[in-house]
Amino acid sequence: MKDGETATHGGKLLIDCLQAQGVERVFCIPGESFLAALDALHDAAIDVVVARQEGGAAMMAEAAGKLTGRPGVAFVTRGPGATNASAGVHVAFQDSTPMVLFVGQVASDQRDREAFQEVDYRAMFGPLAKWVAEIDRADRIPEYVSHAFHIAQTGRPGPVVLALPEDMLSGPADATPVPAATLPAGYASTHDIDAIMGALSDAQQPLVIVGGGGWDAQAARDLAQFAGQMGLPVGASFRCQDYLDNRCLNYVGDVGIGINPDLADRVRRADVVLCLGARLGEMTTSGYTLLSAPVPAQRLIHVYPDPSEIGRVYRPEIAVVASPARVVHQLAARPERRDGGSRLAEARRSYEAWQVPEHTHGPLRMENVITHLNAALPDDAILTNGAGNYSAWLHRYYRYRSWRTQLTPTSGSMGYGLPAAISAKLHHPERDVICLAGDGCFQMVSQEFGTACQYGARVVVILADNGMYGTIRMHQQRHYPRRKSGTDIRNPDFKALAEAYGGFGAVVERDSDFPAALSAARTAGTAAIIHLKLDPRALSPRITLEDG
Repeated sequence: MKDGETATHGGKLLIDCLQAQGVERVFCIPGESFLAALDALHDAAIDVVVARQEGGAAMMAEAAGKLTGRPGVAFVTRGPGATNASAGVHVAFQDSTPMVLFVGQVASDQRDREAFQEVDYRAMFGPLAKWVAEIDRADRIPEYVSHAFHIAQTGRPGPVVLALPEDMLSGPADATPVPAATLPAGYASTHDIDAIMGALSDAQQPLVIVGGGGWDAQAARDLAQFAGQMGLPVGASFRCQDYLDNRCLNYVGDVGIGINPDLADRVRRADVVLCLGARLGEMTTSGYTLLSAPVPAQRLIHVYPDPSEIGRVYRPEIAVVASPARVVHQLAARPERRDGGSRLAEARRSYEAWQVPEHTHGPLRMENVITHLNAALPDDAILTNGAGNYSAWLHRYYRYRSWRTQLTPTSGSMGYGLPAAISAKLHHPERDVICLAGDGCFQMVSQEFGTACQYGARVVVILADNGMYGTIRMHQQRHYPRRKSGTDIRNPDFKALAEAYGGFGAVVERDSDFPAALSAARTAGTAAIIHLKLDPRALSPRITLEDG
C-alpha cells in the first residue's frame, strides 16, 4: 500500500472479488456477522435480493446456478442462518449445481468457546458441500474466493461454503482480486469417442440416458443432432426432461419416479446404455433395479465429469471422465449414421400413449390443468416445482420444449418451487415463470411470496390443495392401510394471502374455470396465486385414496 492510501476492509475486498468473478446478483438474509460485506454491496454493481428465510435465499441461489451454469451466491448469518441455509446447499450438492454460500462467523478471538451462534462449519457442511473453509486472513480473500469458484464449477459441479469471521471482514485488507475462474475444456479423447461410437453402431437395442450438471443450450442442440443421426432413443433421468425437446421423435420419456412401465422394460432389455452425465442414482434406476449392481446386464457406457462417481454403484464397460456437454458435441460431429428403425418408432409411440391422460376424481383434475398449460404456455416458459405427488402430473403430461425450462430439485426437497421461480423470473423477466406447488410444499416457503412481490418477480403459483401431505398419505395407504396419521393439513385462504402481499389471487374448483384464471394471473402485473381445490381422492395419476 502506498503512502497516504487508506486500507479497504475485508468486506469491500470480498465484494470486489465477487465482481471479478462476474457475479451480478446475490441472495441473502442480512446478519450482523457480515455487516462489512453488506456495506460494500451498497456501492457495488451487484443486485441484492433479500429473502424472508435463509433456506429460501439458498434455494434462489441454487436455481440461479442451474439457470446460468455459473455459481449462484448467497449470504447468511451464523448459527441458525447457516442451519436454515443448509437445505439449499443439500439441493445444490445432489443436483450438481454450482453455488457459493458465504456464512458469517464469530470473531476470531472468540472461536471454540461456543460463542453466540458459533458453529463448526467444516463439520456441519462437510457432507453437504464440495469444499468448506474459513477465511482467517483478509489478505487471502482473493485466493479463497478464486478457489471456491473453481471448485464449484469443475468436475462434478456443486456447492462451496466459506465462513467469514466478523473481525476479518471488518478489519483492514490489502490485496487484489483474482480474475474469473479458468475452467478446463472437459473434452474426451479420440479413443473414447471411437469406443462410444463403435459400441452404439453395433447395438441392436441402444438407449441413451441424459442428466446431471454442466449442460447448456448448445449441448441440448448437439444432443438432438446426435440422437437423430444415430437413431437413438433418449430418456431423461429424474427431473432432467428439458435436456431434449420432448417433441423430438428421439425422446422416449423420463427415467424417474413413476416411469412408464414400457420404458422401464426397454431400459432392462437394452444391450447398450449410454449414460451422459447422470449419476444413475436411486430415482433414475427405480431403486437400483433397472440396472443390476454392480455389473449391469447391459453394456454400460458412463460419461461423467468426476472419476469418483464412475464405478461407485455400477461397473461400466466404457468409462469416460469428461464433460457430458463436450462429449455430446464431439459425438454430434462424427460422420457415422444409424437407422433407429422400428424399435425407435415403437419407443416413441409408447411415450405418446403414456402422454394420454388417465382420468382422476373430481370436477377439477390435474391432468386437465397440465394439458391446458401445454397448450397455453410458450416454448420458453419456465416451470418450477418442489416435492409432492402434485408434481407427478407435471412430470408425466407436460412437454418441455426448450433447454432450462424445468427447474426442479432432484434431491426431492419440498419448498423449492417458489424460491426457484423468483430467481428465474428475476433472471428472465420477459418469460413466463410458473411454479407448481402442493399445499404442504408451498407453506414451507410461503413467506417468499412477499419477496416476489417486493422485487416485482411476477411469478404465477399454481397451488394444488388436497388438504394433506399427499405423498406421505400415499405411502401410508400402501404400508398401513386405513390408518391415517399425521398427514392432514388445515389450509388458509391462499387467495387472501396473495392479496395481502399485494399480489393477485384466484380460486379454481372446476376444470372450466382454470383457463380464465391462468390468463388473468399471467396478465395481472404482479405475482399471483391460483388456488386449485382438488378432490383428495386423486392421490396421483394412477392411485386413488382409499375410504376411511
